Amino acid sequence: MPAAPSPTPTGTASSASRSAKQPPAKQPPAAERVYAHVKQGVLERRYEGGTLLTEGELAEAVGVSRTPVREALLKLEVEGLIKLYPKKGALVLPVSAQEIADVVETRQLVEEHAIRKAVPASPALIERLTQLLEKQREQAEAGDLAAAAVTDRCFHAEIVRSGGNEILSRLYDQLRDRQLRMGVAVMHAHPDRVTKTLTEHREILEALRSGDAEAAVDLVHRHVSWFSSLARGDVR
Repeated sequence: MPAAPSPTPTGTASSASRSAKQPPAKQPPAAERVYAHVKQGVLERRYEGGTLLTEGELAEAVGVSRTPVREALLKLEVEGLIKLYPKKGALVLPVSAQEIADVVETRQLVEEHAIRKAVPASPALIERLTQLLEKQREQAEAGDLAAAAVTDRCFHAEIVRSGGNEILSRLYDQLRDRQLRMGVAVMHAHPDRVTKTLTEHREILEALRSGDAEAAVDLVHRHVSWFSSLARGDVR
């Protein structure tokens, strides 16, 4: 009688079979990769305002041809992050005083309305803001200013979303990239501002926790208005 075949170690054959059948991870289209690379570089200040980017350099950095680079740069120009100069390249636009003033004015209108509407704050909102505040503190202590700027933006966005107004939330989300870029720039130029931001976020959270709508609105107004002083050149 023929010997029975040796048993296959549990899971080995099936795992190998599954691995063999899995297709390789599909990369995003080339233009999307270039777009993400440049945009992240601008927002994180690896490409600072005034930097001239060439198609050849970007194509080599991402590992693509020049055609998708042109497509990505056109999209970034529409978003106001760069200015294209034919046969020269793309100039990363610096954050202007007017841009800061416009963003601050829009933030004040949206956020002051949103935080008034957020009172009384739900336990879920309080818990989420507490988590974000702790996360931002850890990022600031680690010196990761780009990540701290993202968490800063998330803190305010949570309050806006808590109101349940989808149109207002989408309007606020349109400011995302401008806020992130400004936030990183400010944290690098004014390192002491990181500590002040954490303190002001904690005060806003406490006002929400206590149900004091007027105090919360006043705190948000003062917190956002600091950027107006920056735009006027009053902050050194």
